[in-house]
Amino acid sequence: MRLVVARCTVDYEGRLQAHLPEAVRLIMVKADGCVAIHADGGAYKPLNWMNAPNRLITDDPRSWRVTNSKGEELRITIHEVISDTTHEMGVDPGLRKDGVEAHLQELLAANPDTLGEGMVLVRREYPTDIGPVDLLCRDPEGRAVAVEVKRRGEIDGVEQLTRYLERLDRDGTLRPVRGVFAAQQIKPQARVLAESRGIRCVVVDYDELRGITSDELKLF
Repeated sequence: MRLVVARCTVDYEGRLQAHLPEAVRLIMVKADGCVAIHADGGAYKPLNWMNAPNRLITDDPRSWRVTNSKGEELRITIHEVISDTTHEMGVDPGLRKDGVEAHLQELLAANPDTLGEGMVLVRREYPTDIGPVDLLCRDPEGRAVAVEVKRRGEIDGVEQLTRYLERLDRDGTLRPVRGVFAAQQIKPQARVLAESRGIRCVVVDYDELRGITSDELKLF
């Protein structure tokens, strides 16, 4: 990962136009090609970014261009470099699952139709070059479906699945790959983000999957 702290201006052209005036910012260039510009605030969300796959052109050290096949362009004009460092971070193992989450993944692998009628498991922990996706399935039409399983569904989990989908879509034997975000509970913000990216959300009942009958009285 390359981390550049610089006084810069940033311009984006694509689905809309955006301009960031001159200021000191952190420019993050990840090994997969993702470029993100951060301010010293605003939690984890960058001010602007370009996801992989893309092309980063830095022939002129004071003017960077990031382009992609969608016709989007991110231009970073560097006025002063304060720090420029590169770090080898190796392969990330992904988020560790607690006992319930790991068991939930196991139960869904044994009962993939819980995720959708006619769903068939291809493999658990399907590998990508940035870590394994929890489940790879096929729907009744034979289309690939990547499933990320969480005990509690939050925005970080949606972002994680989005990265896996980007990598899996590079495989001609799989694409187009649909996404399913499965959890015992899904936060409203995570659901909105997932659905905006075409990812289907599934709330699963852990106790029901384990064959435990609820004590709660029901009319039906």
